[in-house]
Amino acid sequence: MNKQFLKDTLGLGIILWLVGYVLGMLFFAIVPASLIGWFIMPIGTIITIWVLFKKIKDQSVQHYFSLAIVWTIVAIVFDYLFIVKALKPADGYYKLDVYLYYVLTFILPLGVGWYKKLKK
Repeated sequence: MNKQFLKDTLGLGIILWLVGYVLGMLFFAIVPASLIGWFIMPIGTIITIWVLFKKIKDQSVQHYFSLAIVWTIVAIVFDYLFIVKALKPADGYYKLDVYLYYVLTFILPLGVGWYKKLKK
C-alpha cells in the first residue's frame, strides 16, 4: 500500500464524508430534517464526480474498485458513529436517501473508472 493509495481511498473518502456532514449541519437550520439527505445528495454527487475526474490520477480499474469499497465503508461507519450514535436522530436515520447515498458512493467510482478506461 503506497501513500497515494491511502490518500485517494481514506483521505478523500473522509474528506467527501466531511463535506456531506458539514452540509447536513448547515441544511439542518433551513430544511426539514426528513429532507436534508435529498438536498445534500445532488451537491455531494457533483463534488464526488469532480474529485473522481480531477483528483484521482490512477487509471486502473482495481484502484476505482478500491475507492468504491473504502469510500462506502467510510460512509457507513462514520454515519453510524457520528450521526446515529452521536446525534441519535429522533425519526431514525436509515431511510431511502441514505441507502441511495451508499449505492452512489459505491457506483460513482466504478462508473468513472469504467468511463476513463473506455476513453483511454
